[in-house]
Amino acid sequence: MTNRAAESIVPGSFATTPESYTDHAISDIVRIWAQRIPHRAAFVTTGGSTSWSEYDRSADAICAALRSTSGGPRSRVALLLPDTAAVHAALCGCYRAGRIAAAVGVRSGVREIGHVMRRTEASTLVTVPEIRGRSWQALVRELEAEGVMPGDVLVVDEQSGAVARHRSGTAPTTETYSATATFTPSQVTILNSTSGTTGTPKIVAHTERRWTAFAREAMLGARIGSRDIVCSVVPAPYGFGLWSAHFLPALLGIPVVVGARFDAEETAMLIERERVTVLCCVSTQFKMLLRSGTLERHDLSSLRVLYTGGEPVPYRDARAFEERTGAKVLQFYGSNESGAVSRTTLDDDIDTRLRTCGRTLAAMNVRVLDDAGADVAGAVRRGRPAVRGPLVSAGYWDDPAADAELYTPDGWTLLGDIVEIDETDRVRVVGRTSDFVIRGGKNVSIPEIEELVREHESVTDVAVVGVPDDVYGERVCAVVVLADGATLDASGLSTRLASRGVTKEYTPEYVVVVDRLDLGPGGKTDRAAARDTAMRMLGLR
Repeated sequence: MTNRAAESIVPGSFATTPESYTDHAISDIVRIWAQRIPHRAAFVTTGGSTSWSEYDRSADAICAALRSTSGGPRSRVALLLPDTAAVHAALCGCYRAGRIAAAVGVRSGVREIGHVMRRTEASTLVTVPEIRGRSWQALVRELEAEGVMPGDVLVVDEQSGAVARHRSGTAPTTETYSATATFTPSQVTILNSTSGTTGTPKIVAHTERRWTAFAREAMLGARIGSRDIVCSVVPAPYGFGLWSAHFLPALLGIPVVVGARFDAEETAMLIERERVTVLCCVSTQFKMLLRSGTLERHDLSSLRVLYTGGEPVPYRDARAFEERTGAKVLQFYGSNESGAVSRTTLDDDIDTRLRTCGRTLAAMNVRVLDDAGADVAGAVRRGRPAVRGPLVSAGYWDDPAADAELYTPDGWTLLGDIVEIDETDRVRVVGRTSDFVIRGGKNVSIPEIEELVREHESVTDVAVVGVPDDVYGERVCAVVVLADGATLDASGLSTRLASRGVTKEYTPEYVVVVDRLDLGPGGKTDRAAARDTAMRMLGLR
């Protein structure tokens, strides 16, 4: 960034001239705030805050450590860090070092971590001394058991910002590096995973420019400005977390309240203490806030907007949240790959905000396709959405076969849902084409869970289905056929999968045993019949 370009960047100016930020990286913006508002808070947690100057120094320390490793320009670096300032400093550090960040959710099991590292060929891992009760040394041993051997492990001390390099015998330098002339915002600099129908997570490629454009839409829809304080309690490496914690607050130069893990009581306390105005959480989390009693114990009168999504937004709960807090509930509809297709805004009526996904974004040029891939015409359109615009991802990382499923022949990005768009451009999701259970806002791949369950020696056949849950939206249920004389329950299956490092979301919470699975007309398992059986046997209908 030139000095002249930097002069136009002042706290809050993204709200008035967002178009001037298109070509600026978050790493650059952090550097500017470190110089102009060094002592203001960039991140706030229960235990304290991280200033812009501390954020900048931490990014430099990670950059320096990365440049001392064997990886060259554009090599991939796996990030397994808490959803605190550490992961954001690491994203900036990777950008400054010319490395592509392969960000892994902190709640991921070792199988998913290993898969991301293998698919991206990440030879360096950035983590903290202990993550979710496990030392970094124990994590490395588990990865090695999965056949993944990090060449370097960089361990970040969240208190001091120091970075220790292990396994190579060379200490990192402490030099400060320039944030310029490494990447441009239009290049792929971030990778993350998303569940896919092939049974393993796919790796999605992102540019900074797409998330700056996304942040702009969020800002405009909720009229977020320099006086706002954001609280983001969603996983940082994924789409919702990226725009709400990494991009939007930095672009505006405002603080964001974050935490290592979600806790309803702690979140309400922080909203009250910090006078948070914009809360970003998935539907499961705001339902936990409603049911926990914390809303009555804390003053949340500062809150004016709740951005939610990641799963269907239940009208009754959203209406209750609005009535009890005074905040308006807003959402985006889209995917990690497509970006936002539609959004609700403060100007929408309550029916639009709480019963639809809002109106399509003009910049995304939304089409609706039928089963043959032809455009659906008419005032009300029903079919599969396809988009092209500034918010889309760069596709899947080094995966032409997956890209062939993601894009139409003429290059439009497809979503896995069936939607209905009415005559006023309001979007409603009416079904899914993809095999997912949406548990707590996370897309969980049904084929992958079925593959894991089938590996159990007692199981001869399995159909995984989602069953309704008041808090999580859906929970995972395995409908299984067992070998003669075998027994299996949810506890036993959970113990087995946990011993293999399987992420909790991929572990069935219910196991229903049947004599056989019904088949549909095409000779495939009738998943609808399996779900009906599960619902009946679990007493859910």
